[in-house]
Amino acid sequence: MEDQTPSGREQASPEVRRRVQDSFDRQGLMAHLGARITHIGPGRVHITLPCRPEVTQQHGYFHAGATSAVADSAGGYAGLTLFPEDSDVLTVEYKINLLAPAVGDRIEAVGSVLKSGRTLTVCQLEVYGVHDDGSRKLVANGQQTLIRVNRPAP
Repeated sequence: MEDQTPSGREQASPEVRRRVQDSFDRQGLMAHLGARITHIGPGRVHITLPCRPEVTQQHGYFHAGATSAVADSAGGYAGLTLFPEDSDVLTVEYKINLLAPAVGDRIEAVGSVLKSGRTLTVCQLEVYGVHDDGSRKLVANGQQTLIRVNRPAP
């Protein structure tokens, strides 16, 4: 039986979850923004960013830079879940469309692998504005290409 979250989403193995979380914890930008991983599944990662003045723009919406950064990281870590233990990942390119002003109590970026290859992997990126009442709206979507690289020696 697959390891499932209470919502029914498949979880990655404990080893993969630990590897992804350890890498995420070393990202200065994600820590600076206040982002956190909320789901790690095979080929799928969710990252949540709470709303606070430091991540908004002049009209009070989430800043496109913060929105893009969490989307990029969600896709990168989604790809990493499918790579061997000795691998790491770098973004080659990504494009994001901002569909609506990003409002809510938080945004949730969802990275999903569309095609995992030996060298290049393509991911879908989605970002939702989420309110505490559970309502959510798609505010950005995009696509990303990742390259698998050997993990640098410690």
